[in-house]
Amino acid sequence: MKQLIIHCAPELTQAALLEDGRLVEYDTQYPLESQRAGSIYMGRIVNVLPGMQAAFVDIGLAKNAFLYIDDLLPVHVDKQPKIKPSITDIAEIGQVLMVQVSKDPQGTKGARVTTHVSIPGRWIVYMPDADYIAISRKIDLEAERQRLKQLAEGNLMPGEGVIIRTGAIGQSEEAIRDDLQNLRDVWSTILAKREETHVPAQLYQDLDLLPKLARDVISDEVQEVWMSNNKVFEEMRTLLRKQQPGWRGRVAFYDRRTPMFDHFGVTEELNQSFRRKIWLPSGGYLIIDQTEALTVIDVNTGRYTGSIDLEQTVTDINREAAIEIPRLLRLRNLRGIIIVDFIDMHAEDNRAKVMANMAEAVRKDRSKTTIVGWTKLGLLEMTRKRK
Repeated sequence: MKQLIIHCAPELTQAALLEDGRLVEYDTQYPLESQRAGSIYMGRIVNVLPGMQAAFVDIGLAKNAFLYIDDLLPVHVDKQPKIKPSITDIAEIGQVLMVQVSKDPQGTKGARVTTHVSIPGRWIVYMPDADYIAISRKIDLEAERQRLKQLAEGNLMPGEGVIIRTGAIGQSEEAIRDDLQNLRDVWSTILAKREETHVPAQLYQDLDLLPKLARDVISDEVQEVWMSNNKVFEEMRTLLRKQQPGWRGRVAFYDRRTPMFDHFGVTEELNQSFRRKIWLPSGGYLIIDQTEALTVIDVNTGRYTGSIDLEQTVTDINREAAIEIPRLLRLRNLRGIIIVDFIDMHAEDNRAKVMANMAEAVRKDRSKTTIVGWTKLGLLEMTRKRK
């Protein structure tokens, strides 16, 4: 069972997604928070670094944004030159260009930006200049993949591209076409604003948290949506009435005395899940260390001693960790390179069991998570992209 719990206060909006009573996703938004991944800007190149094959772009934020050459070349592989040019051949100081934030500023680093614009909708992600069709890997039925691909091919104009989202499974051509047209209208508005703005300037901002939740999270798999603010409750019902007419009965207003996050156990789970040391139900534990380059997760037996032999004890802990780690990655929104140091196992079939548990658990993640495999040192390599 999935439940979405939304707490709205003047200073903060919080959203928590529960699966069978366990917290798996958490998001927040503060008032006047305007910078987030997905925003589109008109910017000006202020520095070109041939040694890094990159440029710095002034988009009006405190720190200049970083633009790598791959994010400047055409998005379609067939249109890229066979030999990658020098950044100085395609970028120069003072050049004005449209960019989209692909990674938020972090620490001393500015935002990372790309010229490959993509605008997410309910069923598709619209790419005005991509000229290709991609389909979510979570749509695994071949007949449905072919149906959706043919549907997209029949509605795209030359040069346009789309990514078909997992939620598009079973959707009608009319629903997909309406989503596509809405995104075209957004793109037309962006282009019109570009013609009348002064550089640097923001042209587009991704949706605020509530409509973003309605677009990306609320689906037939979510049985309940609870809200603590009556005004926002009515706004969400109105929003869902337009997007999903059958959804009104699943949105409920929380009016009990006990704070909503306490009632659903969200507060306790937040306190436990964001620590460096995370205890597992069996008595084992995880240590999570995050750096700018990667995240390292160490698995330990802790208080768990097992009952058969050392190999079985280690395997039990590792399999439990393999199920818990993907939940923590989603909840803490850890991205980029992730290295997991499982406890050493000698039997290859036990390593395969751990890998199977991990692969099954990451399928629940809306963000693309790739399990690269085991290194020679017995570490598990993974990557996770942003939502």
